[in-house]
Amino acid sequence: MLQKILIEATKAGAKELERYFNSKGLKISNKEGVNNLVTEADHAAEKAIIAVIQTAYPNHFILSEETGEIKTDSEYKWIIDPIDGTVNFANGVPICCVSIAVEKAGVIILGAVYNPFMKEFFLAEKGKGATLNDVPIEVGSKTAVISANLVTGFPYTYLDMPNGPLEVFERLIRKGVPVRRLGSAAIDLCWVACGRFDGFYEHKLAAWDSAAGFLIVEEAGGRVTDFKGNYYSAYQPHICATNGKIHDELLQVINNEKTL
Repeated sequence: MLQKILIEATKAGAKELERYFNSKGLKISNKEGVNNLVTEADHAAEKAIIAVIQTAYPNHFILSEETGEIKTDSEYKWIIDPIDGTVNFANGVPICCVSIAVEKAGVIILGAVYNPFMKEFFLAEKGKGATLNDVPIEVGSKTAVISANLVTGFPYTYLDMPNGPLEVFERLIRKGVPVRRLGSAAIDLCWVACGRFDGFYEHKLAAWDSAAGFLIVEEAGGRVTDFKGNYYSAYQPHICATNGKIHDELLQVINNEKTL
């Protein structure tokens, strides 16, 4: 039942993305900071998603990017990003998605990420594997960072911090390692899960950015930690997600403990 409602809610949000995508006169505003956009499509998708969840589970806790927390004492929490990749969406770039995770008693047990423009629906249930459009997926097989295909994202703050995003990026690309930036952490994670990328790292994410994708990577056979190699929590900012085979080496590069 939970999975059925998760799929229904994800698709309901995606319908709103399709309805508003490339529409003339799309209302766009900026939240705190630079290029921290929110559109009327974000709000419409979030409303549609929450309506599905609350119809089935009116007492469940909800954490959503735009609304914030709808607190209850339920052990179930829905973690929602109505549009992950809003800057892409607002500019007509179809690398964006709906991302929803379900947490039970502090453990992520379900995750769904859907890009309706590419018709790619990623789904995972804890202990039961991950799928893309109902077909099982698994991470890639590369064993060295120097031959890996990586992806990252840059926060709009603290770019110049010591050992920050720009330093790590330069460290990799100066050695010829391809590092992409798609603009959607949820899609980045899913593309690690299905083997298109071998690793993803980012210095600053919110829970709604990574909660679903993190589970999808793990259930596809990958490994996800913070930058210290500790088990990943969606409620802390740093993330390193890989096929598992390059994980320790990538952490060493990120932490400036190894030169390629």
